[in-house]
Amino acid sequence: MSLRTELIKYSHQVLNGDIPGCIEHKWACQRFLLDLERENTDEFPYIFDEEKGERFLDWMRLFKHRKGVLAGKYIEPHIIQKFNFGNVYGWVHRDTGYRRFKKAYWQVGRKNAKSQSLGTVGSYEASAFGEPFAEVYCAATKKDQAKLVWDEIEGMILGNDDLRDRFKIAYGTITHLKSGSIIKPLSKEDRKTGDGTSPSCFIIDEYHAHETAEIYDIGDSGQGARPQPLLFIITTAGFELDYPCYRVEYQYVRQILDPDNPIQNDEYFVMINKLDENDDITDERNWIKANPILASYPEGVEYLRRQLKVALDVPEKMRNFLTKNMNMWIDQKQGGYMPLSKWNACKSEEKPDLTGKDVYIGVDLSKKIDLSSVGFIFPMEYGFHIKQHSFMPEDALRERQAKDKVPYSHWIDKGWLSVTPGAVVDYAYIEDWIANKVEEEGWNPILLCYDPYGATQFAQNMSARGFTVVEVRQGYQTLSEPTKDFREYAYQKKLTHDGDELLTWAIGNAITEIDANENIRLSKRKSRERIDPIAAVITAFVQARFATMNAGDGNIKFISINDL
Repeated sequence: MSLRTELIKYSHQVLNGDIPGCIEHKWACQRFLLDLERENTDEFPYIFDEEKGERFLDWMRLFKHRKGVLAGKYIEPHIIQKFNFGNVYGWVHRDTGYRRFKKAYWQVGRKNAKSQSLGTVGSYEASAFGEPFAEVYCAATKKDQAKLVWDEIEGMILGNDDLRDRFKIAYGTITHLKSGSIIKPLSKEDRKTGDGTSPSCFIIDEYHAHETAEIYDIGDSGQGARPQPLLFIITTAGFELDYPCYRVEYQYVRQILDPDNPIQNDEYFVMINKLDENDDITDERNWIKANPILASYPEGVEYLRRQLKVALDVPEKMRNFLTKNMNMWIDQKQGGYMPLSKWNACKSEEKPDLTGKDVYIGVDLSKKIDLSSVGFIFPMEYGFHIKQHSFMPEDALRERQAKDKVPYSHWIDKGWLSVTPGAVVDYAYIEDWIANKVEEEGWNPILLCYDPYGATQFAQNMSARGFTVVEVRQGYQTLSEPTKDFREYAYQKKLTHDGDELLTWAIGNAITEIDANENIRLSKRKSRERIDPIAAVITAFVQARFATMNAGDGNIKFISINDL
């Protein structure tokens, strides 16, 4: 079967559902079929050269698998590799013969031959593609990541008796002796900035982990002198949605594929393999969408089963399963406490009447020039209603708003934040605010919970005002179970809140740290932005979670942790 016929057949199988694929995968197949219909026209001056596409696939067949169940056997390209690389190398301009695609983006789950695929691209571009003095760079922000693909290229070359002597490998550079082409790792961590390079092929592995587009820009800007350059990105999804891979590249390439979007770029190849938004992650039939290679053989499916089981047993590991194995972008930071989608789903449509309600109060008093917060937890029949209020020195507001890049002024207008007079937070101001708020709203304070570090005088003053104060230490032993329970209540929608954007921002910032026994707590040390509002809420929840419903009379019975 010719390559053209095979890829046409494959595209139809994906589109009609015989081969499961996400919506973006279907769009890519639809794009290929439409390109074939319009090839070699004035509107679309490209032709699909099967010989050139098959030539690259034959190059892949020269090498052996280096890892996994097929280690030691010659590579036979999987159909997804045939589709992707058949497109990248098969499409050429009808007049010049130069390659059509100058950029390529492949988003696919972990252990789907990413390094193998990029390794083959790197060695091909430096030798068999035919461009003299080619420069191939395996690029990443960290040295170890940049070396992964370079090491794969080295291993593939050394494992081939016919090719081994055609390359020289020394001092971190692979040189093709006949053409003078080179292959090098390039990393920001190594202080290798790419200055003076003229890459013919620039390979970026795991772009989702790049905090900035600096490495991408080096490759993109340096290729201007090359007649048919290639910038190739292969990545899994990630959880840092403000990084350039998701914020810029993923949004753009998805628009290229979307047949209803007017944005077109005929020089950019795109393939995305992931689960669709509403797919059941426990349904094994869906796994092949994100894992076209891994889920195609029994050992790969068994691997995914093990990964899923661990993720279901340990919530802290679900983020990695979703991003790395199911290839789904998750709005949750590394070690992130809770996906904001879960928290946002708990927003109350109507604000409940809290007049006369019992309330647990948690206090997080930060440094006097930073944010300080008070959390309020109201036991309800369904669980708990959550509120917070925070405080910031008036003189620090402008500086903090510029540094944190969040709308503190807007949050003041919304009533979620107050400024205190002067350059530092006046704790006496917070004491007055809490006492007045409780009285104005008619709330019944059960306990006021505080972190003993730096708040002893505050606690004494609140006790003198008639509040029952409880010390809540901030170690794993005290915080782990409440922190897990609060998240579980949110997942089960047993919590409600008013849509407080400041609290939502803090939850999005919150990162957990875990000890050897899988105990967790929120970490101010690891969190890049402020988490004081959710820290105050969790401090209150340490005690509030012991409020239980008395089935006999329907009244809330409060049990202190000190009674257990």
